[in-house]
Amino acid sequence: MKFNKVLSFVLVSVIIFSSFTLTGFAAKDSWQPKNKEPFVFVHGLNGWGGAEGINGLIPYWGATTGDLMQYLQQQGYECYSASVGPLSSAWDRACELYAQIIGSRVDYGVAHSKKYNHDRYGRTYYTPLIPEWGELDENGKIHQIHLIGHSFGGTTVRMLIQLLTEGSPEEMAATDPNEISELFTGGKGDWVKSATTICTPHNSSSVYYPLVNLGLYDIVQTLSYLYAGIAGRTYFNGRLVDFHLEQYGLTEIPGEGGADNLFKAMKLVLENGDDSCLYDLTPEGTAKLYDELSINEDIYYFSYAFSTTEEIEFLGIEMPAFNTNPVIYLTAVMMGIMPEFTDPETGVVYDESWHANDALVNTESAKYPLDEPHKDFDKDNIEKGVWNVMPVEEGDHGAAIGLFSDKEKVQEFYLELCEMLCELN
Repeated sequence: MKFNKVLSFVLVSVIIFSSFTLTGFAAKDSWQPKNKEPFVFVHGLNGWGGAEGINGLIPYWGATTGDLMQYLQQQGYECYSASVGPLSSAWDRACELYAQIIGSRVDYGVAHSKKYNHDRYGRTYYTPLIPEWGELDENGKIHQIHLIGHSFGGTTVRMLIQLLTEGSPEEMAATDPNEISELFTGGKGDWVKSATTICTPHNSSSVYYPLVNLGLYDIVQTLSYLYAGIAGRTYFNGRLVDFHLEQYGLTEIPGEGGADNLFKAMKLVLENGDDSCLYDLTPEGTAKLYDELSINEDIYYFSYAFSTTEEIEFLGIEMPAFNTNPVIYLTAVMMGIMPEFTDPETGVVYDESWHANDALVNTESAKYPLDEPHKDFDKDNIEKGVWNVMPVEEGDHGAAIGLFSDKEKVQEFYLELCEMLCELN
């Protein structure tokens, strides 16, 4: 008798759970997002996307305040957290981002891969993030997306737009027309509705100089790749972390293997250090990006700069607020007290106006690329083809994505961003 009661309870529970599950699937199928164009979020240096195991422990977008992607989806917004190489160059990351969104094999290009002596092809994304991207809808309009990048993710977004818009003359010259990736043929700038950068070092960062002077730059670069190479050969590769460095043979493709000898791969990647995120962030790398990147007159651009420092007027310096992340507190101090000088590569004059910073990026650098048109944000006059510079936000580099930040403040910030992007014509 007791067994029958238990069995009945289990059956009823299964039926109830099934009905809820079926209702959930039905609701999902009929769910209509508020945004016509999906939001694609792109992480920065040493970051990760929604597909990686570490994101379940601490999401990149939201960090200690909870999963921001999940929260925005609950608020009715279609959004995706992309995964690209945390140490890779803007070019390599843009190629990976493109393949991930459309669902294809990563093609780094014939000319680029030959120049940096790595494999032309990377992994294959069998399931696209946004299957209809770039296709025409029932009204004959192109399915567009909004791109949102934090830190170096903003540079990645700009590189993707550049390739979509102009393509690559070098790749078109070096590749059989029947084999070239469509990313390199250009003419697709209208696939993007807007680009938003958050704490992006558009004009490098003055934190680079003390790192070089202290002899830390090369050490950081070597240790970063060594860690990637070791972690990329363990059980955690693809399950917890993913460095996307299989083009150099430094890490395995999750589930497929393919890593080369560790020391051979380390030698190769270090010999080609110009093809890296760390190089692109230097003044020299930024100067080269100036020559490569240009603004698309048909796309909306927005930039958010953060500051965690407060001015000490009589000393002419800026010092970090008490709630600045202690891990990057010292860099905030160094950037805030740096004496005036002019960088020979970029021509940037690092005067007192560059003291304010988010502990990793100068506030001035995050506002806009100095060689491109810009204006202060005006909600009644949002223009295309110009950087609409938002008011400076309070907080450090990590607070911008929710690390040790106020949950309500973070969620409100991104809700307002999503609402603004949805209202664009």
